[in-house]
Amino acid sequence: MLSNAIYIFIAYLVDRIVGDPRILLHPVVIIGKGISLLESLIRKIVKQEKFLKFAGLLFPLIIVGGTYVIVEFILYVVSFIHPLAATALEIWLISTTIATKGLGDAGMEVYRFLKNKDIDNARKSLAMIVGRDTEQLDESEISRGTVETVAENIVDAIISPLFFALIGGAPLAMAYRATNTLDSMVGYKNEKYQNLGWASARLDDVLNYIPARFTAILLLGACWLEKLAVRNAWRMIKRDARLHPSPNSGITEAGVAGALGVQLGGTNFYQGIASNRAKMGEPTRLLEANDIIKTVKIMKLTSMLCTVFFIILSLIFHIYIGLG
Repeated sequence: MLSNAIYIFIAYLVDRIVGDPRILLHPVVIIGKGISLLESLIRKIVKQEKFLKFAGLLFPLIIVGGTYVIVEFILYVVSFIHPLAATALEIWLISTTIATKGLGDAGMEVYRFLKNKDIDNARKSLAMIVGRDTEQLDESEISRGTVETVAENIVDAIISPLFFALIGGAPLAMAYRATNTLDSMVGYKNEKYQNLGWASARLDDVLNYIPARFTAILLLGACWLEKLAVRNAWRMIKRDARLHPSPNSGITEAGVAGALGVQLGGTNFYQGIASNRAKMGEPTRLLEANDIIKTVKIMKLTSMLCTVFFIILSLIFHIYIGLG
């Protein structure tokens, strides 16, 4: 456990400094190609919609299970070349499962366009990280979309991968990332994926359940350090988190809404079709570009608190085992 904590601390630093260099093939891209290939094969073989629900179980079994086995096998083989090579590879693999730098950079890019009054590019930049239509959004709505995205991804893009890396190293962290990628690709509750993607969506909810609630504690600590409205953040988590369609994502969105004193959620448009999301927080004021900076700071501080906590927890556990 101590070695895993050290690995994730170094991997966290790698992500904060380097991020995901485009010159390297990201493991999630490979996972995504595997998902697309499996979906294509399933749809060719399974013609009746009623059988797709059973076929949907193949995604967690093959993609998630296969990812774990492949990563474990690669690390095992590399360890024969040199133990340090295996260690370096494990650290790099863990770093690819978290996205602190990428998430922060994406949010700050939107912020910079807004501060320069470049609404068109701010809309385009937001469109790169959300699925909603952005062509008609004003500054407040662009800010809302960015804040929601950064807040929601604190769990599945940072804390959950670190949590599973602590428990099972790179293989388990990568298996979690495979689950999350499945959810983003086939876990929709629409006509196309309601049967095929149900198992992937349910597994993602289950795996994020504990990390999301742990994140709530970290987020409140981050808000306290940033001198934001901690009590209101906690009140909104208790009151509004359950309104979110996800049992997990609403926790961080509601917490950020309360901390900033704004309201998130509302009406979004997807390919021209309106979709009403539950509102979280209270509309004491309109969102503005500076709220993006505050949310990015909350995200980064929450992630830092997580890595420090895991190091301390691992040290205590290591000492306890040693004394025993």
